[in-house]
Amino acid sequence: MIKQIPNIITSLNILCGCVAVLFAVSGDLIIASVFAFLGIFFDFFDGLAARLLKAQSEIGLQLDSLADVITSGVVPGVVMFQLLNLSIFGHMQTLTAIFSLDGWNVSFNNYLPLLGLMIVIASAYRLAKFNVDTRQTSGFIGLPTPANTLLILSLPLILQFQYSDLAETIILNKWFLIGMTLLSCILLNAEIPLFALKFKTWDFKSNTIRYVFLVLCVVLLVFMKFLAIPFIILIYILLSMFRKS
Repeated sequence: MIKQIPNIITSLNILCGCVAVLFAVSGDLIIASVFAFLGIFFDFFDGLAARLLKAQSEIGLQLDSLADVITSGVVPGVVMFQLLNLSIFGHMQTLTAIFSLDGWNVSFNNYLPLLGLMIVIASAYRLAKFNVDTRQTSGFIGLPTPANTLLILSLPLILQFQYSDLAETIILNKWFLIGMTLLSCILLNAEIPLFALKFKTWDFKSNTIRYVFLVLCVVLLVFMKFLAIPFIILIYILLSMFRKS
């Protein structure tokens, strides 16, 4: 039974991801973000539990990736779909509205929100590569899907909790959202080596970059709240690119 604890935690990730999808489809992006964050929390601790309990398994590895496809693939994809709807139409809508019987009379803009689902495809491809890429045992090649999810979900959270005319003008600009979608897909599968936040030891010398990054995260989150998330992702990429090999 103890050996199944990591898989149970991963299953909680799957459950949270499914609930987040339901809320995102219905247009409640804030509650969807809460459940996605909870799923990412479980995603972090299933691997930690597996290492502590010495319960790593091939099934656990595959289950973890399947969970990430939902929580860190489908959820941000649907959220971007709804943000594009909000940008173009001023409200969120369902696929029924897009593929209505009057579809022949609508413009290309009606189908543009579907572009957000590219994030789902790019995330699934990135996770498939991760499972077979032997270079990613101690770090990552390309932006991890949970980090990308945090980036996408920060957008509705900024609009809700740190609203300003400037934030709305930028975030609800369809070209900005299209650019974010394409950038997201590129970063997920780019050949950029990125460090992992897994601590094999706790000494400062061998984990300097991790401790510096975590301190910066705390400081930015305290002073900038959700607006800090895009900057944290940028710092993560820059620190990884300029660290000593």
